[in-house]
Amino acid sequence: MPQSPADSPQNPAVPNQSGTSQSHATPPAGSLKSGVGEAAKKISDAADEALRSMPLSSEAERAVLSCMLLDPHVIIPKAVEHLGPGFFYIPGHRIIFETILHLYKTRPNGDLDIITLTAELTDRGQIDAVGGPQFVSDLLDELPTTSLWEHYTEILKSKFILRRVIQDCTESAALAYDRPEDAAVFLDSVEKRIFKIRDETENSKEIKDMQEIVMDLVETIEELYNSDGTGSAGISSGFPDLDEMTNGFHGGEMIVIAARPSMGKTSFAMNIVENVAIEGDTAVAVFSLEMSSEQLVQRVLCSRSKIQMQKLRGGFLSKSDFPKLMHFAAQMQNAPIWIDDTPGISINELQAKARRLKQQHDIKMIMIDYLQLLKSPDTGKRDGREKEVAEISGGLKGIAKELNVPVIVLAQLNRQPDARSGGTPKMSDLRESGAIEQDADLVGLLMRDKYYAESEEEREEKEGLAKLIIAKQRNGPTGEVPLTFNEASMRFETRAKSDGDGFDH
Repeated sequence: MPQSPADSPQNPAVPNQSGTSQSHATPPAGSLKSGVGEAAKKISDAADEALRSMPLSSEAERAVLSCMLLDPHVIIPKAVEHLGPGFFYIPGHRIIFETILHLYKTRPNGDLDIITLTAELTDRGQIDAVGGPQFVSDLLDELPTTSLWEHYTEILKSKFILRRVIQDCTESAALAYDRPEDAAVFLDSVEKRIFKIRDETENSKEIKDMQEIVMDLVETIEELYNSDGTGSAGISSGFPDLDEMTNGFHGGEMIVIAARPSMGKTSFAMNIVENVAIEGDTAVAVFSLEMSSEQLVQRVLCSRSKIQMQKLRGGFLSKSDFPKLMHFAAQMQNAPIWIDDTPGISINELQAKARRLKQQHDIKMIMIDYLQLLKSPDTGKRDGREKEVAEISGGLKGIAKELNVPVIVLAQLNRQPDARSGGTPKMSDLRESGAIEQDADLVGLLMRDKYYAESEEEREEKEGLAKLIIAKQRNGPTGEVPLTFNEASMRFETRAKSDGDGFDH
């Protein structure tokens, strides 16, 4: 086969993340800060050796280009969807790939052949950079058929992944020896690099035709029909009125439960978690940025046993309370709940942990307490808090879709309800970013009536009354879910509907 000059191992050009050719950014050993010692030199030497023998398959790269020229109308659209310039390590091959895509996009009906490709490369002054007219012409002689296109692209993909890992890890090692001031922020940036490789190579999904979509939907409808109304399309929250409005929580959904402080949103969310995990025996992951895991479990224990939290914390348990607590503690011990109480966790770290929990324990739901305590350091420093919250919100919606699980996210409301007559919250009261409202599939606003009573008499009358206002739901009605709240045991329960309750279709 003809060999491009770029096939030579002495060629210094290495593709960066965007696919453009550049000298590798890893500094030589002498440019590292003094004092790092022999270990730093070994890493630098290892990096240089790795870069001299980067994983690649020049044969597969030429085969892919040949397929694109042999059957442009079929193969090029696939290439646009599944490949990028960075998949081609050899600069000449990458130039040809980009030129083919340009011609396909700009020419009438996407028609192109070897003559138009050669002419375009010549006009751009790049013909010599790719190996000359003969090298381009020889691409048509590489393959007699395009039947192994998918196989060639998998080779390119695997080599691209290996190169990116080598490049990113080498650069990260060099930066680590430069002693970054904030190690936590540096770790976030390293993790983000690795996740970006996965996103760039695995985010493409096959497009379904209408027949496949309808058949999947018919299968789901049949399952619901055969359940005689006793089943739920999603995960039951344990609150019948809420389930009636939502048909349960569904995979891929981001459910936001928002409230002012002290309204009980953590208690409400943990009531849902215990219903799902203990009653439904369904694996749940909890990320608690505000409370420790011990505090959360203590709340659940008091809620299930209906023993006052104050009695437990003060050590004033009666003789009948202790065995009751032990009974429910034993029940909870085997509950499929995993709690991470890392304070100030970043969205990248949360996504990484969620993926591991899905892989190891097949979690079916995630609860996060609460959104505004999550961080995205790079975005926050560069673009401000509103953009940071927007990135966090988008990241949570993304992990819900990726893992196909419902993600319940608690969020704070601003002070507007306190200044409003009756205190009824609105979706616009969500703090810091309208992106939360946009990304959420369901927004529930939790409030307890007694906090907005205008007299002591009214306060006593409204003691224990609460409601979850469904302000937004993509796939269902909005309205109110009436609740009662036992403040002593931190437990929400369903309340019978009055004439004023209900929902709007």
